[in-house]
Amino acid sequence: MINDYGWSDALARQFEPFAAKGWIPGRVTVQQRGLWGLITPQGDVQAELSGRFVHEAGQAGPFSGGHPVAGDWVAVSVAPGSDRGMIQAVLPRSGAFTRQGPAGMQVVAANVDVALLAASLNADLSLRRIERYLANTYESGAVPVIVLTKSDDCDDVEAKVAQVEAVAFGVPVLAVSAVTGEGLEALQAYLEPGRTAVILGSSGVGKSTLVNALAGAEVMTTQGIIEEGSRGKHTTTHRELFRLPTGALLLDTPGMREIGVYGAGEGVETTFADIDELALSCRFSDCKHGNEPGCAVRTAIEDGALDETRFNSFRKLQRELAFEERKEDPVKRAQERAKWVAVSRSQRAMKKQWGKEGR
Repeated sequence: MINDYGWSDALARQFEPFAAKGWIPGRVTVQQRGLWGLITPQGDVQAELSGRFVHEAGQAGPFSGGHPVAGDWVAVSVAPGSDRGMIQAVLPRSGAFTRQGPAGMQVVAANVDVALLAASLNADLSLRRIERYLANTYESGAVPVIVLTKSDDCDDVEAKVAQVEAVAFGVPVLAVSAVTGEGLEALQAYLEPGRTAVILGSSGVGKSTLVNALAGAEVMTTQGIIEEGSRGKHTTTHRELFRLPTGALLLDTPGMREIGVYGAGEGVETTFADIDELALSCRFSDCKHGNEPGCAVRTAIEDGALDETRFNSFRKLQRELAFEERKEDPVKRAQERAKWVAVSRSQRAMKKQWGKEGR
């Protein structure tokens, strides 16, 4: 059974030190209220965290993301014949999706091969949000596929697909409908047996409905659209890993109102590779793309080759990354504070001088 959930020879080799302790492997399929549902060689197991694990995770700090999440492989101690166990360790992740939560960095999903980035073909379609999801996907190491849902309720599908393709640069963009089945066959091609996919998107874009359509059964509870063209109400409050009839694994996640780019510097660069390529032609290597002469980026904006809103989005994500980096780095934080103190002093001195000169 565990082989159906992605267990491999490589994972078995990683697990050897844990097997020597008498623990068995398990993959997290769901986590709710302090209990983790696992698939193990002994079948389904409900597990808690061991005291030692909790202690060590606490020492690692709130930003370690050390607690297991859906998709994780864990080492678990289980008494013979029991369906209860204790999680003793988390195996190294091949990749992870993270976001900045109230208490710090949160891991949303782990060990994912394909990321289905869901957005609804209605008034809530946002290219800027799609760019954020792309940046996080590239950072995780997963392969992105953009899934535009509710195509049956959209009159200009081709135009909106073209808009998304203009910021996706080679990423597959699929228009699908869970109601009519349009596009589902094309989507299935990216869901290979034994591979793990995650659906990411805002609340109400139809993720759970899509899971049900792919599973061929009502495995997730859904609620309909509140008003014409508005967001639906998403009832998913946890992350759960499903095995589809095709043998692919699919992880549904709660809708996220906001998605940051915490720690996704390389992902942002990949998402906006077109702007980085333009910048190579700027006259000055340290060009800020403002009013500098010979700025290739500004020239592209003026010529219409680069959408200024996309450039502004790129700059905004860069500022977010810099802000998070300063928060984590006390030296950079002190340098930034010192810079603004110096600016403030300079401004006060200038005002004082103007006053003496009677300006």
